[in-house]
Amino acid sequence: MNIKHKIIFPVLFLFLGGASLQAQSKYFDIAKNLEIFANAYREVNHSYVDELDPNQIMRRGMDAMLLGLDPFTNYMSETDIEGWRIQNDGTYNGIGASGLRIGDWVVITDIIEDSPAHKAGIKAGDELISIDGQSAKGKTEQEVLEFLRGYPGTKTDLVVRRPGANKDLKITLERGEVIVPNVPHFGPVGQDVGYINLTTFTQNAGSNVADALMKLKDKNPKLKGVILDLRENGGGLLNEAIDLVNVFVPKGEYVASTKGKVPEWDISLRTQGPPVDKNIPVVVLVNRHSASASEVTSGALQDLDRAVIMGQRTYGKGLVQNTKDLGYNARIKLTTAKYYIPSGRCIQSVRYKDGVPVDIPESERARFKTRNGRVVLDGGGIKPDVVLPVDSAEGIVRALLDQNVIFEYATEFAVKHPTIDSVEIFEFTDFDGFTKFVKTKNFTYESATEKKLKELQEIAEHEKFLLTGELGALEKKIAEEKTEQMLKYKDRILHEIEQEIVGRYYFQSGKVRKNLVNDPEIKEAIKLLNDRPRYDAILAGK
Repeated sequence: MNIKHKIIFPVLFLFLGGASLQAQSKYFDIAKNLEIFANAYREVNHSYVDELDPNQIMRRGMDAMLLGLDPFTNYMSETDIEGWRIQNDGTYNGIGASGLRIGDWVVITDIIEDSPAHKAGIKAGDELISIDGQSAKGKTEQEVLEFLRGYPGTKTDLVVRRPGANKDLKITLERGEVIVPNVPHFGPVGQDVGYINLTTFTQNAGSNVADALMKLKDKNPKLKGVILDLRENGGGLLNEAIDLVNVFVPKGEYVASTKGKVPEWDISLRTQGPPVDKNIPVVVLVNRHSASASEVTSGALQDLDRAVIMGQRTYGKGLVQNTKDLGYNARIKLTTAKYYIPSGRCIQSVRYKDGVPVDIPESERARFKTRNGRVVLDGGGIKPDVVLPVDSAEGIVRALLDQNVIFEYATEFAVKHPTIDSVEIFEFTDFDGFTKFVKTKNFTYESATEKKLKELQEIAEHEKFLLTGELGALEKKIAEEKTEQMLKYKDRILHEIEQEIVGRYYFQSGKVRKNLVNDPEIKEAIKLLNDRPRYDAILAGK
């Protein structure tokens, strides 16, 4: 017998035996620690000085166990399941409205068109006073949501307080299955350019985008380009991302693969059918909130040199989650793999702080190449081919939004105006009226500069530096500047007011349509699609 074989068999036996012992030791540790946890849970629940909610204790324990993993591995209790269904299916059982706690009451903030809430006559701005005879005063949004959930066909009796009404209104509402549209709007923008807005990768997202593109082409045979808007799209179903890429690339193209701890679960995903149009120029708009399936779509189209990506670097979520049933209607959403796109890169951000991706310098990110040889990077989302400045509400605009001042003004406006012009015609111009309204509210705004100045004052006092005069002068200067903030950001404030008002009459679709009128990123995308030589040069890497 060959001497090598004499050596290999014992070594292999020792290796397998060692692996078996390691596995046994691991399972023993798991069993031991589960018993310790159960004993601790029982003792705390039985003996702690104050009355405790066992469900809350377990929830904290589950959350703490998963905290050291990635931000997307989460425990989902029974009350979390509806949110998960909305994200994945685009449907849920309920009334089709969302709310926000403002003061003592939960106030309806958004209503889905043709939902049970819409059909029953509920309006944004309505305060929920009671549900089936139970007072809703002091309840959180989550508590109210639990009251409103129920099987389709069941009814709930609501009492709502509507601004401008003389008395509270009694409304009987029949629950139903609520369908949240994932393509709230598509249509022409500019000359011979189409626009498709996809808000989430729920069921039929790919086919809905395909239908939208076909309708755009039917209405305009001269269509020379399309804008696919994935901004604020947090993702959803991976297979829908594959189907969406298939709208623009031929059958059989490799789009993504998943790789995890269990090799048997690894999959490679390719397009399955003929494209709607494999040649039409495409600009994909993304931002820092475009994640997961949005990044698979934009990243694959970039790697295949099939579209120009425009906007800001995406979130950086390249992980695959699966849900596992834990019994009693609870589940765990568990990261089981990472996904990779055609160039071979993984777009997962590998650094987090407080659950938010931390920017990774490009010098530390691995380099890959697209089909045409353009350099792309891994490890931190999709970097657009055309990077645009961030267009977001900051400073005083953000404060007006966060403190619900613009929301409450839109409610008052809707009371006084039963109807408005069409989305494209309507303009809000009463800025003076809005500023007077702000003065009637308990609106406070502390700028980032003021916060830093306070920190400096505290440090100076601690170190006994005599800077009272200098810091006082700065404080006065900041106060003077703050009085001009409303005027300085007038255009952005008017934009946000218009968006909120339009949503009261034309729902989510109206908000999207109105935003198109003044959206600087849409204008940049149209400009690029009207400049075919520049578009081709970007994809060629020139």
